[in-house]
Amino acid sequence: MTEPAFKSDFLKTLQARGYIHQITHPAELDAATVAGVVTGYIGFDATAPSLHVGSLIQIMMLRRLQQAGHKPIVLMGGGTTKVGDPTGKDASRPQLTDETIQSNIASIKTVFEKFLTFGDGPTDAVMLDNDAWLSTYGYVEFLREYGTHFTINRMLAFDSVKLRLEREQPMTFLEFNYMLMQSVDFLELNRARGCTLQMGGSDQWGNIVSGVDLVRRVDQKAAFGLTTPLLTTASGGKMGKTAQGAVWLNAEQLSPYDYWQFWRNVDDADVGKFLRLFTDLPLDEVARLESLDGAAINDAKKALADAATTMLHGADAAATARAAAEGAFERGTLSADLPTVELAADEVIGAMIAAVTTRAGLTASNGEARRLAQGGGLRLNDAAIADGARLIEASDVNADGVLKLAAGKKKIVLVKPI
Repeated sequence: MTEPAFKSDFLKTLQARGYIHQITHPAELDAATVAGVVTGYIGFDATAPSLHVGSLIQIMMLRRLQQAGHKPIVLMGGGTTKVGDPTGKDASRPQLTDETIQSNIASIKTVFEKFLTFGDGPTDAVMLDNDAWLSTYGYVEFLREYGTHFTINRMLAFDSVKLRLEREQPMTFLEFNYMLMQSVDFLELNRARGCTLQMGGSDQWGNIVSGVDLVRRVDQKAAFGLTTPLLTTASGGKMGKTAQGAVWLNAEQLSPYDYWQFWRNVDDADVGKFLRLFTDLPLDEVARLESLDGAAINDAKKALADAATTMLHGADAAATARAAAEGAFERGTLSADLPTVELAADEVIGAMIAAVTTRAGLTASNGEARRLAQGGGLRLNDAAIADGARLIEASDVNADGVLKLAAGKKKIVLVKPI
């Protein structure tokens, strides 16, 4: 199918960089973004103190909106977090206290300030909390005002509900209300802030369409929805998930070094796509970098890691992370910026290297560490270790009080016995 020829800078940029999956009213939205400033929002629930890199495409969408001269709203789900979005989940979320939710929001806010310009200007970003209106409704009032606009038949047809039921996983009535709450968010933002665009991931399509329909049906106003594709890696994995866990955006949850390493170690086939989505590098430069092959593709990966880390943590942190990684992997030098794990001395000295490798988080099990050693991928102080049962000796600890463990070509940890 031929892609539409957009006139607005915003949609042309999204299309060229690969952000668009579905749009509810593409011609109308294109005309609106040409005619003047469009206010758009994306909602983020506060289930943890940090978002992870799987949310980064949504943050970048808000950045693209602002770069094109429009106004982004970051909507924190202080209210919806109390319910939990059932989309893509087989189990209900644990319920968080109000204090935990507000603490998470305060922590998450610091990340958005790296990507968006906040303020009172016509295109400055604002951050709002949907608890401000959702918690003011009485139950009967909410049902009478909005319940008549949603049919059970249609809600059951949306993937977010249908797939959960097809897997024969229970969905509580609490979660079933999430779609109504998200739709009311759009209506509230449209009325109070003139917001006409809701964006999100493709798994949010049902919720977004319901909000668009509610605004158009209740107030007869323009409203649009836009979703991004489901983002997976070339190997088929979910973006932002690694064997070591989530790739968090807050430095307190994941160091700038580990963040830089995540981007440096992406699959060769993902480099071009990730450069378009997650950096501001011009498209002609992206095309040049993704055309590199052989060992030169590593230069493209470093450019991706530099740009992504600079955007989140700053240029100094990116340069420090790159220097530490290149020193450790290419020159065999140590840096204080490498990940360091402190372990009790009696868990290190005299212990099998396979066990220490696992305790340090480089492998998931001792068996995996032993297989890594047998395959030549386990190194202690840059020397290959063929036997995972080899015992760590006091002499393995260097003058700085650490020993260097490496798993394969991509993961290094300094272990400090204490």
